[in-house]
Amino acid sequence: MLVATGKPKPEGAPELRRIVPDVVRQHAEQAAFFWAQRDTLMEDDPPDLHVVAGIDRRLEANLDGLRIAGPAAWPFIVAAYEDFPEKGELFLFTWMAIEQADKERISQAVEFGKVSNDNVRGSVGALAWHSPETIRPLVRDWIGAPDAFKRYLSVAACAGHGVDPKQMLARLVHDPDPRVRSHSLHLAGKLKRTDLVRDIVGRLEDEHEQPRTWAAWALTELGSGDLAMAELKRVVASGGPEALTALRAIVKIGPDKDVRAWMGGLLKAPETAALAVRGSGMLGDRTILHWLIHQMRNPALAVAAGGALLETFPEAREANLFTLDPTELGQAFEDHFGDFGARVPVADKVREWGHRDCSDKKC
Repeated sequence: MLVATGKPKPEGAPELRRIVPDVVRQHAEQAAFFWAQRDTLMEDDPPDLHVVAGIDRRLEANLDGLRIAGPAAWPFIVAAYEDFPEKGELFLFTWMAIEQADKERISQAVEFGKVSNDNVRGSVGALAWHSPETIRPLVRDWIGAPDAFKRYLSVAACAGHGVDPKQMLARLVHDPDPRVRSHSLHLAGKLKRTDLVRDIVGRLEDEHEQPRTWAAWALTELGSGDLAMAELKRVVASGGPEALTALRAIVKIGPDKDVRAWMGGLLKAPETAALAVRGSGMLGDRTILHWLIHQMRNPALAVAAGGALLETFPEAREANLFTLDPTELGQAFEDHFGDFGARVPVADKVREWGHRDCSDKKC
C-alpha cells in the first residue's frame, strides 16, 4: 500500500509519497524482469503471443505500482540499474524518466542506452511502451539532432508505433550513421513509402551490410522485390543475423516453384541446411509434417524444424511436443548442444501427435 504523507510540499518540488519500500522495490524488480522476459519471448521463432500477452498484463500491473509511487520510486529504480544494468533495468529507467517527464533522468537514460550495446533494446522498448502522444515531443526533438543515437531512438520509436516522419524519412535513409539508415529503411518498407523507391535502390550499394539488407527487405515490401533478390539471397547464404528476415522476404515475393528449387539447393549445403528447413515453414504447406519429423532427428536441424512446425501448425504449440533438455534425446543431441540447453521438438511425440490430431486434416 502507498500512503500520502499529508505534508505540504515546496512549490515546484516533485510530489513525494510515503511508500512501503519493500513493495515498491518489488514493483521495480519485477517490472524490469517481466519486460526482459517479454523481450526474450518475442525473439522466439515464432513467438508465443498468448504467453507474451500474459507477461504484458503482469508487467503493466507493476508499472502501475510505480506510477502510484511517483518520484519516491526512483531510489529503487536507480539501485536496480546500478546493481544489474541489463536491458530490463534500462527499459525501466527510461520508461520512468519519460513517465515522469523528468528531463534530467531522460538525459541520463539516453547516455545509458548509448553505451549499453545489445541492451539498447530496453531504451527502444520504453519508447514503444509509452503512447505516441507521450513521446511525440522527444521524437520531434531527437529526429534531427546532431547526436546519431538520438536520431536512432526517434526512428525506432516511429517504427514501434507505425508513425510516418514524412519528409524527414527521405533524409534519414541517407543518414551518416548506418544504424539510423538501417532502421529508416525498415520504416520506409513498413510504411509502404513507394515515393522513396529510388532512394532505397541506391542503398543496395551501401558500404555497410545492414543498410543493404534492409534496403532489399524494404523493396520487397514496396513491390520491387526483383531489384532486391540478389542481395536477399546473399544475406541468406551468409547465415548472418538477418538471414531469416531475408529468407521470409524471398518466400513472400516468390514465385513458389522457384523458391522451392532454391531452398533445395540450400538444403544440400551444411551451412545453410537449417535455413532451408526453417524456410519450409514459411511456405504454408501442411503436407510437410512427416518430412519435418525426419529433420527433427538431426540435432543440427532440429531447432529449425521445430520453428517450421510451429509456424505451419500453430495448434502444435499446445501439445507439449518440445523439450528444454535436448540431452534427453540421445548422445548425438548431447554432443551437439552440450551444456547449452535449447527448446527442441521431440520427433516421436510429434509423430504420435500427427497420427492422432492430423489424420483427418491435410498434414
